[in-house]
Amino acid sequence: MTKTRPSKSSTPPPFFEGGLGGVSATSQLAAASKSPSIPLQKGGSKQSPKLRSARVELVPQFHDLDPLNIVWHGNYPRYFEHARTALLQDIGYDVPQMQASGYSWPVIELNIRYAKPIGYLQKIIVEATLVEWQNRLKVQYEIRDAASDEKLTQGHTVQVAVAIASGEMCFVSPAILFEKLGVPLP
Repeated sequence: MTKTRPSKSSTPPPFFEGGLGGVSATSQLAAASKSPSIPLQKGGSKQSPKLRSARVELVPQFHDLDPLNIVWHGNYPRYFEHARTALLQDIGYDVPQMQASGYSWPVIELNIRYAKPIGYLQKIIVEATLVEWQNRLKVQYEIRDAASDEKLTQGHTVQVAVAIASGEMCFVSPAILFEKLGVPLP
């Protein structure tokens, strides 16, 4: 099959700024993602799902700290991974389902913006929101203090589908992803 680059799609919706009320130690879907309706995008006939989000509560341990007694910057991607895993589990397309469908989804981009440090045993909420899915998975993250709701960190990751059998990168997300999100193919 010949692969061609798809045309650029419309800009994704802005980052989801949902509240953190009712957060438990397990992941939860944001209320917006529970709606089965699929709204039409403004000015076009393409459909897109509401943003899907998941949240996890984490408590940094002593081994997460650097010599300054704050969370070492290299641990933040691991915190993002906890929330992204919860998000993918919520849509039913985590690593085992990805592998079973014949695709791997390596991270090809990671961006982190540190606003305030995280301290030892400081309860935090990490939220992952799926903002792009047609040609890649782009997940935005926000880390907030669980007690004050103060934003501590934000960032994003980008993942692309790679066919396991051939090792080739896909320029359009595979149909299984659209099926799991409950949206029509582009």
